[in-house]
Order: sequence, then C-alpha cells, then structure tokens
Amino acid sequence: MNEKTVFLLINGEPPSEIPDLANYNVICATDGAYQYLEKNDIIPNFISGDFDSVKKLPKNIEVIHTPNQDFTDFDKILQILFERDYKSIHVFGASGQEQDHFLGNLHSAVQWKKKLNLTFFDNYGSYFLANKTTQLSSCKGKTISLVPFPKATGIITEGLQYPLKKETLSFGSRIGTRNIAILDDVVITFKTGDLFVFINH
Repeated sequence: MNEKTVFLLINGEPPSEIPDLANYNVICATDGAYQYLEKNDIIPNFISGDFDSVKKLPKNIEVIHTPNQDFTDFDKILQILFERDYKSIHVFGASGQEQDHFLGNLHSAVQWKKKLNLTFFDNYGSYFLANKTTQLSSCKGKTISLVPFPKATGIITEGLQYPLKKETLSFGSRIGTRNIAILDDVVITFKTGDLFVFINH
C-alpha cells in the first residue's frame, strides 16, 4: 500500500479473519460495526453514525455524530474520509446479511468513483469498480465475475477462460459471472459504463 490506506468496517457480515491492521493508516467503523471491533480488542481512530442503537459511547475514541437520515452511514463515513483527504479505502462488511444494504453499497461505490478508490473485501474474496483498463495479478485458477451496473460496453478481457471481445454486458440482459482465470495476469478493458469485478479467492 503506497498511499494512505483506510480500514473501514461497516455493518454487514464481519470478516472471519482480520487483516494486518499495521498496514493501514486509519481504522474506522460505522456505529453498527463498532461492537465487532470492540469484541476483538481493536481501537479505531474514529466511529460515526446516528448511534441510536449504541447504549454507551466510548470515551477514548473520536465519535462523529451523523444523524442525517437522507444518507446511509456508509455514505456519511465516506464523506468524512474524503474531507480528511483519504482516498484509498478498503471496505469490510459491505456484503452479507441484508442484501438491500449490499446493493445500496454498490450504488454508493458508483457515486464515489471519481473521488475515492474503494476496494471491498468479504469472506469469499474482493470486488471493486474497474477502471477503463484494469490489470490483475496472481489470478490463475480464481473465479472472476464481471457485473455491469447497469451497463458496460466494449469489454475486452485477456487471461480468462471465456474471453470477451468488444462485448456489452447489461444487467437484466447479460452479465459475466463465474469465469475462470487461466493466467496469473488478467487484463480487463472497456469503453463506457460501470463494471464491477468480483474475485473469489
């Protein structure tokens, strides 16, 4: 991690294994996810949320109250991180449990794509919004899925078992799930739209 990187935990399925937090410049969580950190003796730099369900607020941690119900807790903590000039964010707990939250988190990723570099991690792998040219390494044998949100055009892939050659994927019509990497290095390019890449480890 060359730039300042943030560990952010939100209130989905928590990680079964905690990454090496020494690699992160900031550790933070939404209020619903804070209990997981507390149980694992992890002290974040700050937590944020409306705190409606928190009975006792910690005294040794920065607490940022964000009661605005027009935005999700995820959006609000991303705004805080953006204002503090953190751009590279590893998000844990964005999937699992209530699936409307998961879809909402994907929606937020699209909204923030020009301002933040978000990579999501769960207990099955990782996922992120692809750049127009995305290069992946150490992929051989992994399952890679390409999911448009809602449409991406001119997609070309190299290193996958079933390559795409200037093709269009559109949610509700055709998506590119469960492909297999046959090479360590995989390259994905596309022309227009938004395209999520899911890598199952």
